[in-house]
Amino acid sequence: MTLKQTSLSSPIEEKIAWARHCYQKFGDDLLKEKRLIDLLAHLKAAAVASRREMALTGIVEICRRCEQEEGGSCCGAGLENRYDGWLLLINLLLGVRLPKTRLQTDSCFFLGKSGCLLMARHVICINYLCRKATDLIDPHTIMKLREKEGEEVNTLFMLHETIKTVLRQWTNA
Repeated sequence: MTLKQTSLSSPIEEKIAWARHCYQKFGDDLLKEKRLIDLLAHLKAAAVASRREMALTGIVEICRRCEQEEGGSCCGAGLENRYDGWLLLINLLLGVRLPKTRLQTDSCFFLGKSGCLLMARHVICINYLCRKATDLIDPHTIMKLREKEGEEVNTLFMLHETIKTVLRQWTNA
């Protein structure tokens, strides 16, 4: 059996459908793989740590004000196009419920009322900081955040590649 994949240029709804299909077909077995369980746990902890650090630095508040009071944020429509089916599958394995529709037409498909709905985010969503944020926050504080983000990005990469390898072995894709 081969694993039909979506391309990065596929519509987000198609990528979500692919991820849901893979999760239904392989999720239980993937969640029995010790190396995947360990990486998923490590990613969850790293994501929580980097988001906590973002809140402590004041970046969360800067982003909230930008979105709610200044009419926009970095989480604009189209940002979801950077996500592939594999990253969405990782979110499903982490217990994330992927949305069926976009909350606001001018925002990212994955932006909810309280921020990003995803646990496993694209690298640009993890570490992009606008000029406003970097001007307002001490560079040493940003450096601490970057260390936490680095752990998240590295773990996400290892998990992404491990899931691809496992599923390709199972499906001969």
